[in-house]
Amino acid sequence: MSAHKEKTVAELAAHVGGSVAGDSSIVISGVASIERASEDEIAFVEDAKMLENALGSRAACLIVPEDFFPESEGKCLIRVARPKLAFALIAEILHPPKRLPASIHPTANIAASAQVGEDVYIGAHVSIGERANVGDGTQLYHGACVGDDVTIGRDCIIHPNVVLYDGISLGDRVILHAGVVIGADGFGYVPDENNVRHKFPQIGTVIIEDEVEIGAATCIDRGALGETRIGRAAKIDNLVQIAHNVQIGARVVIASQTGISGSTVIEDDAIIGGQVGMGDHARVQSGAIIGSKAGILPGKIVRAGVWWGIPVQPLEDYKRLNAHMNRLPQLREEVKELRRRIAELEERFKDEHGDSK
Repeated sequence: MSAHKEKTVAELAAHVGGSVAGDSSIVISGVASIERASEDEIAFVEDAKMLENALGSRAACLIVPEDFFPESEGKCLIRVARPKLAFALIAEILHPPKRLPASIHPTANIAASAQVGEDVYIGAHVSIGERANVGDGTQLYHGACVGDDVTIGRDCIIHPNVVLYDGISLGDRVILHAGVVIGADGFGYVPDENNVRHKFPQIGTVIIEDEVEIGAATCIDRGALGETRIGRAAKIDNLVQIAHNVQIGARVVIASQTGISGSTVIEDDAIIGGQVGMGDHARVQSGAIIGSKAGILPGKIVRAGVWWGIPVQPLEDYKRLNAHMNRLPQLREEVKELRRRIAELEERFKDEHGDSK
């Protein structure tokens, strides 16, 4: 949820570096899709095929590619190089995140040794442990649990029922959605001679760098002896599991239901689709894009490019193999027909020449 603001078209165009065609004094109060936009909202269009429909919409203004010069029939336009990006940047200022005024709810439990910065909101039943440090401007919503020796940077948003285990560290402007768990023990056991499994020490930490956003119910385990690290501006979806000692680089994007095994390294700017499974000690190099439901074997190095499949392989190889797989039913029938013909030829040969044995 967010609080609405109003800006003129001229102000919005200046914010995104666009040029205006039409009345730049129009006041815009929100963003919307082309289909749902009202007379005080802005929408965007990237595809020329959709432009005619967009020009007939109720939207007060449209964001269009800079090489679009349609007959707008009075419709106000903002021309930019990348309309979808401009739309997102405009949404950030028209729909800023909700911020509650600085206060501490009477039901919050804050350790005497904890340090709470200025302009901090602490909601109902929030718990803050010994020697924890909460940075200026941070918002902790109801039910959040902050362990001992936790550091939270400036202007973070910690949504309801987030759990931050002891000793973990968040940078500035980090957003954790409801039910996120940071710093739980990693899944590591050592069997003895009777196959009884003994817990390997899970005494490391988790470091979340600046401007990371983590979706609801995602779990990030602490390092076994070292650290699990999430790089600056990484964006992680809901229901993702990140195991101990994983290293995730800057600006990495990870979609929902992905599972990343221990000591895996994902380098800067990689993109990971939904439901991807990664074995331990794998490495995804910068520039790699991994499609949904791919499987990465332990120790595998995935280089730059687009990858898909189980086990993961370059997209062109996957498409080629998939085409062959789709032909298997036809191939099966062809093989059956060949066997039938061979059997007929063998019978005919026997009839004409007798059994050669």
